[in-house]
Amino acid sequence: MQGVLDWLTALPQTYPEMRLELLGGLLLAVVLGGAIGWERELAQKPAGLRTNILICMAATLLTDLSIQAAEAASPGPADPGRIAAQIVTGLGFLGAGTIIQSRGTVTGLTTAATLWIVAAIGMAIGFGALVEAVGTTLLVLVTLIPLRGLEERLQAHRRDRRTTDQPQDATTILGKTADP
Repeated sequence: MQGVLDWLTALPQTYPEMRLELLGGLLLAVVLGGAIGWERELAQKPAGLRTNILICMAATLLTDLSIQAAEAASPGPADPGRIAAQIVTGLGFLGAGTIIQSRGTVTGLTTAATLWIVAAIGMAIGFGALVEAVGTTLLVLVTLIPLRGLEERLQAHRRDRRTTDQPQDATTILGKTADP
């Protein structure tokens, strides 16, 4: 174990261009995006573990690159928010692809929202807001896991009310059949 630690501490001297804080951020993106992706896998949703990890990592890397590009701008300061804005737009497009409308029912909204928030978590990591990223991940998990049971009960209640509130035909209302 000590050999691995020595090797890791020697990396910045051996490879001065290597940015361990970026690598650490990407690893955190794997953990946080993976936690949300794992919940989505357990819920058997189409965007699961790998999708959420990849989106979180991509947002982290793109945000970091955006900051690096802004700092490297030669004529003057550049806006690191430009790439971040494109991440938000791109995820909106990707999320829209997960939403399906069929027979008056819309599905996939939570999946789309999850992809969007996972990108926001990755952006927070990329901007160095690690506490915010971890806190948001915890809040997302609290929103997805315990509230799923409550949502399922509410949907069952709505279904029950629809079946009892439906208009009945004359035979059922009068309790007898009409003469032919």
